[in-house]
Amino acid sequence: MEETLLKTCLHDRHVVLGALMSPFAGFDMPIQYTNITEEHNAVRHKAGMFDVSHMGEIFVSGPDADKFVNHVFSNNIEGMEDGKILYGMMLYPNGTTVDDLLVYKEFVPDRYLLVVNASNIAKDYEWLCAQAEGYDVKVVNASDDWGQIALQGPEAEKYAVETLGLDEAAALGFYTYYETEYPGVAEPRMIVSRTGYTGEDGFEIYASHEAILKIWDTLLEAGVVPCGLGCRDTLRFEAGLPLYGHELSDEITPLEAGLGMFAKVKDKADFIGRDALVAQKEAGLARKSVGIELQDKAIPRAGYPVEVNGVQVGVVTTGYRSISTDRSVCVALVDKAYTELGTQVEIRIRKKVFPGIVTKRRFYETNYKK
Repeated sequence: MEETLLKTCLHDRHVVLGALMSPFAGFDMPIQYTNITEEHNAVRHKAGMFDVSHMGEIFVSGPDADKFVNHVFSNNIEGMEDGKILYGMMLYPNGTTVDDLLVYKEFVPDRYLLVVNASNIAKDYEWLCAQAEGYDVKVVNASDDWGQIALQGPEAEKYAVETLGLDEAAALGFYTYYETEYPGVAEPRMIVSRTGYTGEDGFEIYASHEAILKIWDTLLEAGVVPCGLGCRDTLRFEAGLPLYGHELSDEITPLEAGLGMFAKVKDKADFIGRDALVAQKEAGLARKSVGIELQDKAIPRAGYPVEVNGVQVGVVTTGYRSISTDRSVCVALVDKAYTELGTQVEIRIRKKVFPGIVTKRRFYETNYKK
C-alpha cells in the first residue's frame, strides 16, 4: 500500500519549477531544483530560500506555561525576555532525545511557540500533552495553520528589507524575532526570526498559507534561488548542526551528541531527563560525536562503520564530500577512547577501509559572525 504523502502550501510551486520531489517526514518535498551544488553555493555566497512549511508549530499557554516549558525543555527559560528564542531538547527520563526544537518567548504573558521537527510533530504533541497533567496549560498543535520560508545567505537581510519590506528584520539579533502583519490576507499575523539551519545569516518567516505563497512569489521574482532539502542538509552538516535521527535520537543523549551546552544540568534543579544526564556525566561518557576527515575522496555515508585495527568503534551519522571545502568528511558517534582530535581511525565503505583523522564537527567557518 502506497504512503499518502502530505503537501505543504507551496507544493504546486515546486512542481511548476520542476523540482525533484521525494518523501521526507511524511511530506512530498523538493530535494533540488537545479542541482544541490548550485543551490548550496547560492546560500553560501548570495541568498536562497527553502520551503520549511513541514516543520511543526506547537503553542503552549496558560498560568503554568513558564513552569511547564522549563520542565520539558533542556535549556533554561528562566528570565527569558519577550522576543527571544532558545535552542534545546525535549528528553525522555533516560536522557535520550524526544526531539530538538526552538522555543520562542511570545510578546504576551504565559505563551510560548515551540518549533519542532516535521518527522516528530505528532510524537512531540502527544508527549507534551502527556507531560501537561497537573499543569494549568493549554497545548495546541497549530502546524496545519502555518507555512514557513527560510531565507538564508549573506544577502538575506537585503532581500528581507528591500524586497519584502521587513525593515525591523535588520535590527534583529541572532535568535530573536518580532511580529508583524502581512497586508491583504485573511490571517495577517506573521513571525520573523533571525535564525537558520545553514550556518549563514538568515530569517525564518512564519505566516498563513496565503501569505507564504505571496512571499515565495515575491522572493522568486526578485531573484532569490529556490533551494531543496538536499542542500539544506549539506549546509547544516558543514556548519556542525545536528539532524534528528542522525546526530540526535531516542537512543542518543545531548551529552553524547556534544550538545551539553543546551542541557542546563547546573542551572536548573529539574527537567525531564536531567537526572540521567547528571549520572551519565558523573560516570563518564562511553561514546561521543566527533568529526572525521578521510584522507581520500571516498564518501563516508550514514551507517558506515568506524574502525580501529579492524574492530568497529563507532558509526557514521552523516557524511558528505563537503561542497564548500572539497573534503570527504563525516560526523560519527564513536567510543570515548577514540574521540581526541588527531586520533587515527578508518571508515569501512563496503569492502574497503579508508584512513581518517578525528577533527572538530564544524567543517566550514562561514562569514557570518554571530
